[in-house]
Amino acid sequence: MMADRVAWTKYAGVKLEAPRSKYGAKPLVVDGFRFDSRREAARYRELRLLEKAGQIADLELQPHYPIVVVEVWRLMRSAEWVQIPGDSVIPLIDCGRYTADFQYRDKSTGAVVIEDVKSKPTRTTAYRLRKRLVEAIYGVKITEV
Repeated sequence: MMADRVAWTKYAGVKLEAPRSKYGAKPLVVDGFRFDSRREAARYRELRLLEKAGQIADLELQPHYPIVVVEVWRLMRSAEWVQIPGDSVIPLIDCGRYTADFQYRDKSTGAVVIEDVKSKPTRTTAYRLRKRLVEAIYGVKITEV
């Protein structure tokens, strides 16, 4: 099927192009890692320099945070119980996951820093909700760069 499309586009003089990103970002590959935007790739380069300078450690790309909440209304009558350490049993709902852009440890404070490279159009309502849920569940602060 693709061969037919290529043959037709050559015949019609149409140039095949990669689909445009929703927000117009251009992907870039740096050190073998693919970044969704030039801005994210630039931030990665800055963080690598900080890591080489010894100011940060344990740089991680695309860390995942599961968004799991307690089913309060079914606490007493659920058949789907989850065993957690300490012999307490509570029902949980898996609501998805949040993927940040970077996570690292700041050597001067010892704090774990979670960063997300965002432009104004990408700060959607869904993103803000996931960010607030992760901050509430894990007790962390997500920094937008």
